[in-house]
Amino acid sequence: MSNFREIVTKAVIGKAKKTSGNKFTITPEERPNTVLGCWVINNTFNGSNNNGSVLIEGSFDVNVWYSYDNDTKTAVSTKRFTYTDKMNVPLKNDTVLDNNSEIIVRSLKQPTVTNVDINNGNVELTIEKELGVEIVGNTKVKISVEDLDDDYVELIDDDLDKEIDKGIEDIKEDYLDAEVVDK
Repeated sequence: MSNFREIVTKAVIGKAKKTSGNKFTITPEERPNTVLGCWVINNTFNGSNNNGSVLIEGSFDVNVWYSYDNDTKTAVSTKRFTYTDKMNVPLKNDTVLDNNSEIIVRSLKQPTVTNVDINNGNVELTIEKELGVEIVGNTKVKISVEDLDDDYVELIDDDLDKEIDKGIEDIKEDYLDAEVVDK
């Protein structure tokens, strides 16, 4: 027969991911003719509890390499952008997101420029990223426990051990050899 016990432990109680694309604008010092390259660096972020949902606040730097002056010169323009994403992460087993929950945010796909346009001297960018969130909190695990009548190791009394040791000392090692000689 078995019965059950509940163990309280920390576990992932919710997990979700979100892909988002946002538009950003950079105004270079010179009027660009052609965009030669774009890259996103220094992506940093953190997540916090916002009334039961996860609020992710982050930032990254965007570098745009462009040509100007009828494509005879080049320059790089850099700008830092901030972003905010809100995620409603479904939680398992009717648990709730509270201040004791740990929120882990990971970048599943680094921010990447997916589209670039030049419009009236401004460089307009579309940047996509994918963030994943795991929420770690207290949960209960029910396990089956087997009932054992006697799970103790039986120990032999010390006095009995001494008698057994003494009996072992009295054993004649040449017993079989002596029996062969007597025949």
